[in-house]
Amino acid sequence: MDTPIPIVLISLLLSSLPLFSISSPHDTLPTSSSLSVSDVLISPNGIFPAGFHSVGENAYCFSIWFTEPTSDGNLTAVWMANRDQPVNGKRSKLSLLKSGNLILTDAAQFTVWSTNTKSISLLQLQLLNTGNLVLRNPSGSMNVWESFDSPTDTLLPNQPITRNSRLVSSRSHNNFSSGFYSLFFDDDNLLRLAFDGPEISSIYWPDPGVISWDAGRTSYDSSRIAAFNSSGYFRSSDDFEFKASDYSIGAWTILKMDVDGNVRLYSLDEEKRIWSVSWQAMSQPCKIHGVCGPNAMCNYDFPGENAGRRCSCLPGYKAKNLTNWSLGCEPEFNLSCNATESGFIKLPNVEFYGYDIKFYENYTYKRCEEVCLQSCNCYGFNLKFHHEDGYYNCFPKLRLLNGHRCPAFGNPMYIRLPKASLTSNANQKQEIGLHCPPSTQNLLLDRRYKTPKQNRTLQFMVWFASAIGGVEIICICFVWWLLYKTQQSLSENTQGYLQVASGFRKFTYDELKKATGTFREEIGRGGSGVVYKGVLSNRRVAAIKRLNETNRGEAEFLAEVSTIRRVNHMNLIEIWGYCLEGNHRLLVYEYMERGSLAENLISGALNWEKRFDVAVGSAKGLSYLHEECLEWVLHCDVKPQNILLDSNFQPKVADFGLSKGLVKWVREKMNGTRENELWLEEIIDPVMKGKCDLRKMEILVQVALECLEEDKDARPTMRQVIERLLPH
Repeated sequence: MDTPIPIVLISLLLSSLPLFSISSPHDTLPTSSSLSVSDVLISPNGIFPAGFHSVGENAYCFSIWFTEPTSDGNLTAVWMANRDQPVNGKRSKLSLLKSGNLILTDAAQFTVWSTNTKSISLLQLQLLNTGNLVLRNPSGSMNVWESFDSPTDTLLPNQPITRNSRLVSSRSHNNFSSGFYSLFFDDDNLLRLAFDGPEISSIYWPDPGVISWDAGRTSYDSSRIAAFNSSGYFRSSDDFEFKASDYSIGAWTILKMDVDGNVRLYSLDEEKRIWSVSWQAMSQPCKIHGVCGPNAMCNYDFPGENAGRRCSCLPGYKAKNLTNWSLGCEPEFNLSCNATESGFIKLPNVEFYGYDIKFYENYTYKRCEEVCLQSCNCYGFNLKFHHEDGYYNCFPKLRLLNGHRCPAFGNPMYIRLPKASLTSNANQKQEIGLHCPPSTQNLLLDRRYKTPKQNRTLQFMVWFASAIGGVEIICICFVWWLLYKTQQSLSENTQGYLQVASGFRKFTYDELKKATGTFREEIGRGGSGVVYKGVLSNRRVAAIKRLNETNRGEAEFLAEVSTIRRVNHMNLIEIWGYCLEGNHRLLVYEYMERGSLAENLISGALNWEKRFDVAVGSAKGLSYLHEECLEWVLHCDVKPQNILLDSNFQPKVADFGLSKGLVKWVREKMNGTRENELWLEEIIDPVMKGKCDLRKMEILVQVALECLEEDKDARPTMRQVIERLLPH
């Protein structure tokens, strides 16, 4: 990647790109010179151009991007000067003035952006191999200004984020103007993620309900600086750090504040020309604030075209704009201050973060209900059980924002509605957020009867009645057809709830039989069943597990499946659905391109760094099962065959909740030899001899043996395992 590309080749390459019109690339821009929309600067290694990026019809932003497009033909922009004020494609230019100021002017010759720099000596603008655009004197001894100091939504390797800079997301994938999410250092010296909407703002990462020290952060270092190197290692002054899943491979990496409110590290696959996620801050996207707007809640959805999360309105509310969920929902009722005219509907496992009117300790449901009814500004309340003290706490809500449904909450949310609305929603308690089609009582038939004139013959009366009857039949058929079509094309809001209510899809046996080609391609086999590769009707590749016939009844099977579907973590395999027909028991999972850890160990595809990262990732997944989601989800068959790897070698634990079950030889080796190197050499994978960190290997083995102690009280928690593997 460091081999310089001739300028002529760069010119030919860039001239074929659809978003740019290139005439003559430059190495540098000297004083008293300008770049027009058709000009670019090129880094010496040919990887980065800087020029005018088309962001709309005849609208341009001066930007830096990667030379080569991705496989879908798009260019990856890493910096923009005027993202919130694009310029005209004609007569706009970037000029370096004699005063030392770099300005961007529109066709009307007014300045839309500048560096606000001054210099008594001549300067030049140059794009470095790192992707940093610098304004410096020709000797290169000092940078007067550099783009690395003012990032937009992307960081490049060794580009710092400091107390004076922040990453701000774009408004959408097609709108590059400043969005509502940002990564920055707050006044407590902590690196944070925040939602800053038109009306409200809130911090959501790290979890605001967790003390910074417990989150592994320190607020004592006031330097406020963070960056990552070319290998994918990120380090922040508040002690937050991580490694990319493909750490040390050497591919280009970028850290991006994405439009969905998550920060992700991407690595470039140069052969396939695609950016793959190698780390992300939020493994549970519904915890990101502001995604669904007011009076709505975020729900987890099974993968598909809109995979990950889905928004739905609360009962009694309707969406303001189905194409922009950040606007949220609005009430379909008028809420009275009269306590006798209101009631509550229960939403299990739902939480609305923040905006509490007040906190009431040790309250019963009745007392909490009375508190909310006495306030005209109370729209619902959370009733949370305090496990340590054994009582409930009451949180009446001034606003219904940051709604999130997750079985891990275990506590209900009560939404305040007029009593008339409670009656209509009484039969929809299991269909929270569902927008039902209009009922037939609201679709009144247009019946216009005309009084027959007197002295009409009986024959005319019969004819007239028949005509009216025919009209009625036509109207009834039309209304039936309208209802049918409405149900067939329910709004995205409705679909959002249906996926939440069921958690995932129930497949038919014929569907899965067809998807697997009559169970033709076997990709795995274990004690509980055989796994086949399949392609679903939505063209998603899936791993379909056909469970062995057992005495397990339908209720027991559904209970186990219900347990699995409730978990959601980046290091746990995703389940997309199930099949239960007669004696057929099948589970549908996401397909993992790299197969199992066992296969990769045998093939020698994993170096030491990847193996260690797999161990840490697996521990994080198990920690989530044990402590962060449902306490009673235990994995009784953790082994290399049940740890799967995706295309980026990201580990995902499988078969939790279904399998129930050696190490004696390892313990004998450890206890029989005093020198660590000797017994480690005996148990280590021969492929890894001489290539791994023996100190970390010893920690891994010791932790693994402690996890297998017969006495459950002697086993460490998965959180303790992670702390042992990743010491601060």
